[in-house]
Amino acid sequence: MTTTTQGAATQSGPPVRTKKRSDSTKAAERLAYLLISPTFLVLLLIVAYPIFSALRQSFYGAAGLDPDTGFVSDTEPLVGLRNFTDIFHGAPATRFWNAFWNTTFFTVTTVVIETLLGVAMALIMHQAFKGRALVRASILVPWAIPTAASALLWRWIFNADGVANALLGSQILWTTEGFQAKIAVIIADSWKTAPFIGLLVLAGLQVISEDLYEAARVDGAGAFRRFWSITLPLVKPALLVAILFRMLDALRMFDLPYILIGPRKQTAETLSMLVQDEASNVRYGSAAAYGILLFIYLFGIAFAFITLLGADVVGDRDQRKNVRRGNRARRQMGASA
Repeated sequence: MTTTTQGAATQSGPPVRTKKRSDSTKAAERLAYLLISPTFLVLLLIVAYPIFSALRQSFYGAAGLDPDTGFVSDTEPLVGLRNFTDIFHGAPATRFWNAFWNTTFFTVTTVVIETLLGVAMALIMHQAFKGRALVRASILVPWAIPTAASALLWRWIFNADGVANALLGSQILWTTEGFQAKIAVIIADSWKTAPFIGLLVLAGLQVISEDLYEAARVDGAGAFRRFWSITLPLVKPALLVAILFRMLDALRMFDLPYILIGPRKQTAETLSMLVQDEASNVRYGSAAAYGILLFIYLFGIAFAFITLLGADVVGDRDQRKNVRRGNRARRQMGASA
């Protein structure tokens, strides 16, 4: 009888502890949702509301002369999807695809160059030598300069009588129509934002243990082998996040080409410049339509980048893996018991 009673008590014990643990977990989850609810409200105000407002505005045309009735109206007429369909027909289509390819070209070229320069900067800043603090400060100065001021600086450099032509011994019109305008934008943007990638990669380098490099040296691995087998794999999460942030920033490039090259230049006009030009001409519906297309393009690039390359933007991937391993171990222990 005693054995049976103890066995029953033993069998009935775990469900009680499990129930208590479950109640405490639910209480912690409710507290967590309560604490982060203000953040969700702020995100709804500054992210969701502008998106839905732009989507609503894209269904309306410009106030003024109604081509269907011939009357002048002070209210914006409802045109449905006309603002979207007009983008892909006639002159607007030519201008849109030109801005689209300019944006894509600037993004690909600048991000590739900035990644190479940023990794090199991070490796230099990570080394221990005299004057390292001065080198780090000088590398990070371009990133700290406002983009408008940087664009004005490079506009002076690329002036017809500027420093660039003086060094090259030529008279290249950098800020006019032509491929040289694209080169000017790429150089200016790479100089401005390569330190950003370097700073994030440097943060990833700081957490790599020196014992790994010492072991690799003992095994006879050279500098390139250590970089390829140790540095690059361990710094990959920080590098992917840096590349993703730079891609999203480059896709919405506006102020640098606008100030450096100028508005309505076919060679350097981007999608963001196209949105601004439509809005400045009081065509808010078409500007909102361009903005929605740009948002879809940004979202698609970010989703593909995170899905295909596995960029850990939130930073909790390792934690989720550990939780899954713990749950799997507990299930196995329960099955064996």
